[in-house]
Amino acid sequence: MELYKQKEIIIFDLDGTLVKSKSDIDSEMATLLSSLLEVKKVAIISGGTYSQIEKSLLLKLNCESSLFYNLFIFPTCATSFYKYVIGDWENIYTEEIESERREGIIKALKESLTEAGYKKPEHFYGEIIEDRKTQITFSGLGQNAPLGEKLRWDPDHILRDKIILAFGKRISDFDAKIGGSTSIDINQKGIDKTYGIRQIEKNLNIPVKRMLFIGDALFVGGNDYPVISTDIDIISVDNPEETKRFIKEIIFSNSNS
Repeated sequence: MELYKQKEIIIFDLDGTLVKSKSDIDSEMATLLSSLLEVKKVAIISGGTYSQIEKSLLLKLNCESSLFYNLFIFPTCATSFYKYVIGDWENIYTEEIESERREGIIKALKESLTEAGYKKPEHFYGEIIEDRKTQITFSGLGQNAPLGEKLRWDPDHILRDKIILAFGKRISDFDAKIGGSTSIDINQKGIDKTYGIRQIEKNLNIPVKRMLFIGDALFVGGNDYPVISTDIDIISVDNPEETKRFIKEIIFSNSNS
């Protein structure tokens, strides 16, 4: 409990931590996050785009708009940053990958999929390879696949590990990391959630020792894993239900301070 009191900002991953993969936050999570914003600053670092975060989280929060001044959004591994300014969400910065590089990355990714033995499913849901301009994302069943199918696809990361290995042989200055239940996020080397922590430190002027990170992919190769190198305090969760328990503890610790 004392650990929570010392923290100025709580940083969350999105998919698998606050929401089930590519889903919206449920009503209980919306209420808990609203309560958390009353006592702490909150940041979201996600591999998803701003529009995805807006749909799954921002539009579902049931709190006074004044609390949004305590909420900070860092989409696509903090290659962009949004904050609430004078009643609206404002893009503070966006760092796009050059068009020619994105084309080369997509070509290398397609070759890597073939080498690793990936076969495009007969039934898929949306884009398999998505050019997010700030990041390239592969989704094995498509961006909009049902959660049940996602959880059955590559649960042990075996296929995605092969894809990542094959990609690394082709492109050396970009990193591929496991993202959500079926995805791989590709960013310029050094652009990961460690970069996100440093951007929070720089833009919000909060030292790492005053931060707490909560995520579900803190295993080696997961897209949350890099934050460990910053010495930030971390909490590893398996699902949003576990996250709710920790949010309740943080709120309770503050009410008893």
